[in-house]
Amino acid sequence: MNSHIFNEMSDEEGFARPHYEAFDAWLKGVSSDTVQVKQTEADLIFRRTGITFSLNGDDGGTERLIPSDLIPRIIHGKEWGHLEKGLVQRVKAINMFLHDVYHEQRILKSGLIPTEHILANAQYMPLMYGLDLPHQIYAHIAGVDIVRHSDGDFYVLEDNLRVPSGVSYMLSNRLLMMRLFPDLFRRYTVRPVEHYPALLLQTLRSASWVDQPTVVLHTPGRFNSAYFEHAFLAKQMGIELVEGSDLFVRQGHVYMQTTEGHSKSTLSTGASMMCTWIR
Repeated sequence: MNSHIFNEMSDEEGFARPHYEAFDAWLKGVSSDTVQVKQTEADLIFRRTGITFSLNGDDGGTERLIPSDLIPRIIHGKEWGHLEKGLVQRVKAINMFLHDVYHEQRILKSGLIPTEHILANAQYMPLMYGLDLPHQIYAHIAGVDIVRHSDGDFYVLEDNLRVPSGVSYMLSNRLLMMRLFPDLFRRYTVRPVEHYPALLLQTLRSASWVDQPTVVLHTPGRFNSAYFEHAFLAKQMGIELVEGSDLFVRQGHVYMQTTEGHSKSTLSTGASMMCTWIR
C-alpha cells in the first residue's frame, strides 16, 4: 500500500500548486515569528470568547481549545464543485435509504443488505415504520467526513447523521482568519460561509408540517461538551436556547416556559434531535 501523503500545497517537484501560488507568495513574505504571534493571538481569542470543548469521559471537565491551523487548506472552485455534487448526491441517497427501510424495504427484499443488519440494529425504530415525514427527509444535518488519499482523490470516511457537531468552530475560525489576515483574503475569492445559520434555520423550519414554525434549540446544558456550539448557533439563528426543564407537555402539545413563568407557545409534536420547532 502506498504510504505517500498527498501534499495539498506543493507538487512532487516542490512547486506551489496553481491555486496555492498567491498564498505561497504571501507566506514567503511573512516571518515565522509573525506566524507564531498570530497563532498565540488566535488561541487567546478562542479562549476569551469561550470557543472551547470538553472530551466525553473527562472526569476533570477540562475545557480545551479547539485545534486550529493558520495555514489554510485551499480547494479550487472547480474541484469543490465536483465534490459538492457528490456530497449532495450522497445525502440524498442516505435519505432515500432511510425512507425505504421504514416503508417498502425494497433494499432488504432485494438482498443487497442483510435484513438483520437493519431490523436487529439497536438504532432501528419500529415505531417509525410507515411514518411519512415532511419532504421525506430523515437526516436534516449531515456531517460527511472526507479525506484526500495519496492518489489525490477524496474519499468518504464516514457519514455522521445524529446531529453532528463542529460547524460553529468552522464559522468561528473563518471570522478569526479574516480578522488576523485580511490581506490574505483580498488575494483570493473565498466562498462565504456566514450564511450557514440562516440555511440551518430554513432547513429546520422545512422539517415541520406547520406553515410558520418557531424553532428552539434544545441543549443538555452548559456542562455538555458541545454547549458552546449550542449557544453559538442559537444566537446566530436568533432562536431560543432551552433545556429540558424549560419544556412541559399539556394535552399532547409541548410548551416552553418563559421568564414570566408561562408558556410562550406550543411546540409541534415532532422534533429533531438537536432543535425543536414551536407551533
